[in-house]
Amino acid sequence: MTEVVKNYINGKWVESKSKETSDVINPATGEVIAKTPMSTIEETNQAIEAAKQAFRRWRSTPTMTRARHLNRIRSAFEDHFEELSKILTTEQGKTLDEARGEYRRTIENIECATSIPSLQMGYNAEDIAAGIDEMVIKQPLGVFFCIAPFNFPGMVPTWFWPFAIGTGNTYIVKPSPQVPLSQVRQFEIIHELGLPKGVLNMVHGGAEVANALIESPDTIGVSFVGSTHVGKIVYKKAGEFGKRAQVQGGAKNFITVMPDADLKRTVPAIITSFYGCTGQRCLAGGVLLAVGDIYEPLKEKVVEASEELIVGNGLEEGVQMGPMASKHGMEHTLSLIESGIKEGAELLLDGRGIKVDGYPDGYFIGPTVFDKVKPDMKIATEEIFGPVIPIIHVKDLDEAIEIIDANRYGNASSVFTSSGKVARDYQYRVKAGNIGINIGVAAPIATFPFSGMKDSFLGDLHGQGQDAVDFFTENKVIITRWF
Repeated sequence: MTEVVKNYINGKWVESKSKETSDVINPATGEVIAKTPMSTIEETNQAIEAAKQAFRRWRSTPTMTRARHLNRIRSAFEDHFEELSKILTTEQGKTLDEARGEYRRTIENIECATSIPSLQMGYNAEDIAAGIDEMVIKQPLGVFFCIAPFNFPGMVPTWFWPFAIGTGNTYIVKPSPQVPLSQVRQFEIIHELGLPKGVLNMVHGGAEVANALIESPDTIGVSFVGSTHVGKIVYKKAGEFGKRAQVQGGAKNFITVMPDADLKRTVPAIITSFYGCTGQRCLAGGVLLAVGDIYEPLKEKVVEASEELIVGNGLEEGVQMGPMASKHGMEHTLSLIESGIKEGAELLLDGRGIKVDGYPDGYFIGPTVFDKVKPDMKIATEEIFGPVIPIIHVKDLDEAIEIIDANRYGNASSVFTSSGKVARDYQYRVKAGNIGINIGVAAPIATFPFSGMKDSFLGDLHGQGQDAVDFFTENKVIITRWF
C-alpha cells in the first residue's frame, strides 16, 4: 500500500484525517511513489496554534542559541547531502547533479541565516540631540508561512524559513502536493536535532490549506513561489486579510547574444540556461535573441549542442536532462510547441515523441529549437516551462531591449558580449530584477535578494538576504534621554 505522507505539527508527526489524497509520481517512470493528504482546515489551524504558542518562547530565546540551532540543521543537511539529492531527483525528475546543486543552495541559505541573530537585528546613534540617543531594534512578529512550488521543492522553502526563525519568528511550510518527499525528509532530519516544538511545522494540502493559512488571524505573512495567475490571487487575498506578502511569479527570461560574444563559452551557457532542470525554473532561458551577424553561427551551434544532450532518468550517470516533473507540465509544453508550429515558426529540432530506453511511461520531451520566431507568438510571450529554445533574429541592442521590455514578465535577463558599454547599457535599461552579464542563469546567492519586476514579483521585499530579514521583522524606534 502506498504511503500517505504525514504532517509535522508541534514537533510530532501527525496523520491527516482527510480521505482525499493526491498522487506523488516519479516522472521518469510514471510510478506512484507516495500520496499527499489534502489536510483539513482543523489540522491547518492546529499547526497555526502550535506555531503561535511556540513564538512566545522562541522570540525570547537568545539570538546565539537560535543561530546554533540553524548551524545544527545546516550540518545535518551536509551529512545527508546525497540522500536528500536522490529523493529530490526521484520525486521531481531533475538530474542528480541538478539536485545536488539545489541542495548546495539550500545549505547556503541556512548558512546565511545563521548570521542574522547576531549581526542584523538593530542599529543605534548617540547624541542625536543634547543627551538624547536613538536606536532601532528589529523585532519578530509571529507566525509566517510559505506556499512552495514543485520545481525546487528542496530549496525554495529555505529562501524563507531559516530567515524567519533566525529572526525569532515561527514558521509553517506548505509543500507542493506534487513533491512533498523532499520536505518530509528534511523535517525528519530536523526532528532529530532538538529544535523546540512548534518553531517549524509542515502541513500538506491544496487551496483549502493555503486559504486557511492566509485567513487565520494568527498568521502574519505569506511567501509564495509559483505561477503569476495564482500569485495574484494569493497577493490579493493576503492584502484583504492584512498580511505581509512576497509573491514570486512566472517568468519569460530573454537571453541576448551580441555579435562580439565568445560563442565557445556562450553556447554551453545557453544550453544550461534553457535545458537545465528541463526548463522548469523561473530563471530558465525563455527566448534567445540573436543580434546581427551572430544569428547564423549561433543558431547552428545551438542546434548541434541540443542534439548532443543526453535525456533520461536523472538518477542515472551521464544523463544531462531528466523528464518533465508531471504529465500536466508535459502536456502544457507540447501544446505550446504545437502553437509555435501553427503560428509559423520553423521547428529546427523536434523533441516531441522522444523515446528513452527502459522508461516508456516517463514524461519526457527532448530538446526543441524554433527558428523564425516573431515577438508576438505565444512561444515568445508565454512561459513555456519546458526544454524549448525560441530564436528571434534582431538587428541591434535597441530592438532586443524593446522586445524584452514589451513582455509582461521581468524576472531575469542576460546578455553575452565582450563590450563593457553594451553590458552597462543592458543592466541599466532592461526591466528585469536579475541581470546576467555573460551568465546564463542569473541566480543570486543567499546574501542577495532574489529579485523580480513586473508580473514576476508582487510585494516590496524579496526572499533571501537583507530583504528577508526586513520582511520577517518590524523596526521599533526607541528614543532615550536620561535625567
